[in-house]
Amino acid sequence: MNRFISIHPDRCIGCGTCRAACSEGHIARGLQSEPRLSLVQTKGISAAVTCHHCEGAPCLEVCPVAAITREDGMVHVNEQHCVGCKLCAVVCPFGAIHPAGTSIAGVAGTSVNTPTYPKRLDPILRYDIGVYTCAVKCDLCAGDPRCVAACPTAALEYVREEEIAGSIKDRRLEAALAVGDVQESIAEIRRSR
Repeated sequence: MNRFISIHPDRCIGCGTCRAACSEGHIARGLQSEPRLSLVQTKGISAAVTCHHCEGAPCLEVCPVAAITREDGMVHVNEQHCVGCKLCAVVCPFGAIHPAGTSIAGVAGTSVNTPTYPKRLDPILRYDIGVYTCAVKCDLCAGDPRCVAACPTAALEYVREEEIAGSIKDRRLEAALAVGDVQESIAEIRRSR
């Protein structure tokens, strides 16, 4: 069973606090500052997009250097092993993985300007000369997601294995009871004929 962050788009106001908290938490752990979640905004709704830590994890299966692993029900990317091939971002069914890297503009005599891209250009298609990119995805902040605590409207919820197992049992019981009610109704109809 996996763990993940459940998103409630009806509560999201698109403030970006979740992204800021994510960035700060990863900087404190010595990782790159790129937020591990995206914020999708349309005319009528906004919502965070995070990794679902899938059971099948297509990103894990496609990684050519085994930089993506599953530990304690969470799918992790080892940023030091990632070669930046972007295959994981291509196969992710939720669009929760994106490439990120640190620009070398202005570093020790390098005069390569940081290119700017139109917003519509997907990060998977971007390429900067001399910039090492690696896959970035939600790692649940090692079991204590900062975005969940930072969200002012409680639009994000951390779901654990125990909660999933309990809700699955409840849904199965409800379905069984509904089937029993349906069978009783069918029997009644047959008797009334």
